[in-house]
Amino acid sequence: MLEKARENTRKLGFTNIEFVKGDIEEMPLPDNTYNVVLSNCVLNLVPDKTRAFSQIMRVLKPGGHFSVSDIVIKGTMPEKLREDAELYAGCVSGAIGMDKYIEIIEQQGFRNITVHQMIKTSLPADLLSNYLTEEETERFQSGDSGIYSITLSGYKN
Repeated sequence: MLEKARENTRKLGFTNIEFVKGDIEEMPLPDNTYNVVLSNCVLNLVPDKTRAFSQIMRVLKPGGHFSVSDIVIKGTMPEKLREDAELYAGCVSGAIGMDKYIEIIEQQGFRNITVHQMIKTSLPADLLSNYLTEEETERFQSGDSGIYSITLSGYKN
């Protein structure tokens, strides 16, 4: 994926983008260096989200920001679904509650945190029927509880 990203950068003529292989919980990058950190459906799979956002804060310049698209949970997610490997691969099982997600970001010192987009994600009925009763499925799918795709940003002072 890194080589593909580099190739696309060359094709488009961008010269101010660099891709580095590393662990987001221990970024091999210098402090206070970057204007923007981007992530797309990755942080929900990271075991230590606090450490990941701490590293993002560390590498950003003052005034820099992150922009993240990720999966979060509102309400409760049945444990049977959390343990499903297919859902893990689909970025769902590693998701945490939206309030907790934002709290972690705030605790790292980010300001002006904005949720730009929030879209409820549906799970196929046949997948749900493998784990939940009809009543549990109906309860899970009704109301505001569920799985959401969010896009948010925050700034380093």
